[in-house]
Amino acid sequence: MDVNQILQNVATTATNVGLKILAAIVLYMIGRWLISFVIKLMHRALDAQHVDATIQRYLGNIISVVLNIALVIALLGYFGVETTTFAALLAGAGLAIGAAWGGLLTNFAAGAFLVILRPYKVGDFITAGGVTGTVKEIGLFVTTILTPDNVQTYVGNNKIFSDTIQNYSANSFRRVDLVAQLNHSVDHNDAIKRLKEKLGQIPNVIAEPAPDVEILEFNLSGPVLCVRPYCHTDNYWQVYFDTNKLIRETFGAAGYPTPERHYVLRNSG
Repeated sequence: MDVNQILQNVATTATNVGLKILAAIVLYMIGRWLISFVIKLMHRALDAQHVDATIQRYLGNIISVVLNIALVIALLGYFGVETTTFAALLAGAGLAIGAAWGGLLTNFAAGAFLVILRPYKVGDFITAGGVTGTVKEIGLFVTTILTPDNVQTYVGNNKIFSDTIQNYSANSFRRVDLVAQLNHSVDHNDAIKRLKEKLGQIPNVIAEPAPDVEILEFNLSGPVLCVRPYCHTDNYWQVYFDTNKLIRETFGAAGYPTPERHYVLRNSG
């Protein structure tokens, strides 16, 4: 076999392989587009049935994973790989991975229970797995939470499911808990009256239940008032900060003296 024939065979083989790779890339891109199209159609159909966004995203994740695996198997079949053998190997690998990484399966099962039992949904403000924030997505293995300082945090579903979950969005309102320190000489009844009159003027403080202002405890500086207005979860921090400012401004306008601790020193001699 001469050199020219060898070069011709190499060029022919390279061309065929190159065309196959190019076709595979095109097929992959088309496949990915079709997967996205199918998921969009599913979301539209579920939207029309008013299915909750939490369930929609969870189902979308499952369908996306299954279709992407099918796409990879189809591409391998295009290159001549025996897909039945590959499927068997994939199943065996799945069992091996499942045995080695049981935590992934646990997170998957916990995610399914979270979607079924619905302790929270997408958009709720929660504390779960030691993280506080707004739920962006309940995925196959993790829940995505956006914290108040705008950090996207991923928490394992099993960690959430096996721990305490606090859902601040479950009820129509929540209580803001603040305290106000008084000087010993201040008439606590006057302070309570002033705060109760002004708390209702803070934007987004609801009228029912009415804000609570009572003596919480005593310390070396004097009485400590609990100041507790109620508001919707979306307005919590605005009411929190506005109430703090109100306490400062109300006590300043009333001319209350600054709280200070009093000590008595006695000469034992």
